Amino acid sequence: MSQKGMTKQQLQDFYELESFYTPEERMIRDSVKEFVKGEILPSIGEWWQEGYFPPELPKKFGELGVLGVTLPETYGGLGASYTAYGLINREIEYGDSGMRSFVSVQSSLVMYPIYTYGSEEMKRNWLPRLASGEAIGCFGLTEPDAGSDPGAMQTRVKKVGNDYVINGVKRWITSGSRADVAIIWAKGEDDKIHGFAVDTKTPGFKAVDIKTKASMRASVTSELYLDDVVVPAKDKLNVIGLKGALSCLNQARFGIAWGVLGAGFFCLEEASSYVGDRTVFGVPLATKQIVQAKLADMLADLTKGSLLAFHLAKLKEQGKDIPARVSLAKRDNIRAALGAARVSRDMLGGNGITTEYGSIRHMLNLETVATYEGTDTVHTLILGREVTGHNAF
Repeated sequence: MSQKGMTKQQLQDFYELESFYTPEERMIRDSVKEFVKGEILPSIGEWWQEGYFPPELPKKFGELGVLGVTLPETYGGLGASYTAYGLINREIEYGDSGMRSFVSVQSSLVMYPIYTYGSEEMKRNWLPRLASGEAIGCFGLTEPDAGSDPGAMQTRVKKVGNDYVINGVKRWITSGSRADVAIIWAKGEDDKIHGFAVDTKTPGFKAVDIKTKASMRASVTSELYLDDVVVPAKDKLNVIGLKGALSCLNQARFGIAWGVLGAGFFCLEEASSYVGDRTVFGVPLATKQIVQAKLADMLADLTKGSLLAFHLAKLKEQGKDIPARVSLAKRDNIRAALGAARVSRDMLGGNGITTEYGSIRHMLNLETVATYEGTDTVHTLILGREVTGHNAF
């Protein structure tokens, strides 16, 4: 029995946001949608099970034009809107959160700080290659004992002549072992945080992949070891304090607020299709009230998330994306997407635990997305501080 309800397009755009996107935004979105359909969805279940990130994907993403899409064309970007960037994240995460993480890290956590805080020489050296996927970047902030409290980092940097010497360990680093350049944050002799664009071929730099993940398995995640890594002064970012790293996280969190909707809508579509075809006690599962109630809640939460992400993009394009607004969108949209994935996994019954379907893969991936770039608890405290004026960290 075939599904007779809403189409995929109707599910994804229940409040008709489509009419608010520009022709360029729709064109970019549609090209990414086709790429995900042809290049990611057919193989992602197998890649995820094998813990495999195809090495050819970065250049394919570069050819697609999705790396650093908001940056000026001078540096390899498209000069596109933040709404376009959001739509890119949503379409890629419809395929897999790990794929979106690569694009998000490359664009928001590597290209953004180089563009914003780097010298002209640094921009010319790295940005075009990062945009094409010829070069890969990673972002080294989190440490084994410093996650939600990045100010407690143990990585240290000291000035030696005209150079800087970095020592420390970074953990949970997306693309770490594949990276050509690492944005490393370290505490200086002034006890303030400084950022550097470190060439990973520098002696003393080592990356080791984390192989024990039950989430984000189609994404490369590493530990970085820096042992007397010498960095020339020209590779220092022009920013002091945690504000530099946090500004990058704000960019990434914006993309996540959009991206997770893709995973959520995939799960809603999968559940809706499954219950329309699955017969229990002589009738389709879709005829049961409790099933319809679950689907209605999924649709409502993801639709509200879509409206939230869209308006956040408009605010961002006006320079009004204050961190607390981004925190609300990141927190609540992940709640909506993770809730949809969990419910879909349940509705699929025994089939829901296999990677022949996508719901459990999305569910497990989203557990990571709910943790990185600020946990649910951290974003709740950010919002609480915004409401009360008191810091409860």
